[in-house]
Amino acid sequence: MSASHNEEQIIDEQGQDAELTIGDLSVRTGVPQATLRTWETRHGVPVPRRLRGGHRRYTDRDVELVQEILRRRAAGLNMEAAVQSARSTDEHVESSVFSALRHRHPELRAHVLRKSTLLALTRAVEDECCARAEQPALFVSFQQRRFYRQSQARWLELARTASAVVVFADFPRRPAGSRWPLQVPVPTTEPMRREWALVCDCPDYPAAIAGWEQLGPEPAADSDRRFETVWTVDPAAVRDAARACVEMATRFAPQSAGRLGALLADTPAPASADLARAAGLLDRMVSYLERST
Repeated sequence: MSASHNEEQIIDEQGQDAELTIGDLSVRTGVPQATLRTWETRHGVPVPRRLRGGHRRYTDRDVELVQEILRRRAAGLNMEAAVQSARSTDEHVESSVFSALRHRHPELRAHVLRKSTLLALTRAVEDECCARAEQPALFVSFQQRRFYRQSQARWLELARTASAVVVFADFPRRPAGSRWPLQVPVPTTEPMRREWALVCDCPDYPAAIAGWEQLGPEPAADSDRRFETVWTVDPAAVRDAARACVEMATRFAPQSAGRLGALLADTPAPASADLARAAGLLDRMVSYLERST
């Protein structure tokens, strides 16, 4: 284990950054405090800052790192590989749309939604944004290709008026040809295999939604599945999600780089105050809806 991973910064009680206690980190990640201390001792993560009294302090970046380790463990990696892989993600190698949005836009509020609610939100984005936007770049992540097959006809229709359509799933290989949708095979060990995501990048109807499935000790019934979900209609945040998709597509299927290289060359317009207010209202509405059903 390298010294850089073990080194702890000693800071004053008046440290300049907003910080979290180990209890806060445990609550936000679901990892017991004792386990976090074990990770620190055995694997060098997360690295706390130390107050002069010896108390540990963490930041939002530590929350993201621990969550990324959990996602990669859920994808089948052992602890050592998960830590190494998560550290590379912390160095801005995106592993999912969800992690990209959480990493680059921590202001986005996450909700834990049932599959039925997430499906309704996704369908709304498809109907209002994907179907009405002018030549959007569309990216969609299905956990399994059988789910994509169920709606393949719809995506073929959307591809007729889109500038690009990229589908991520457990495809055995990328089909030959130059027509959209482009099917990108996601490796078994990649966190994206546990994700449900939809990105519509365009000037007139931008939107992105991403859900990371929460795994319990036993497989959940389909109706009981839960997803930690974020969404946005901010053009800049949507563009970041789309860029993460392009980055992952070219990593998983290098032969697609030529087709994707010309996408997202323009600069998206900033979100208006009215859009921000509308997004905040939608956010609150979904919160109440999920709690009442």
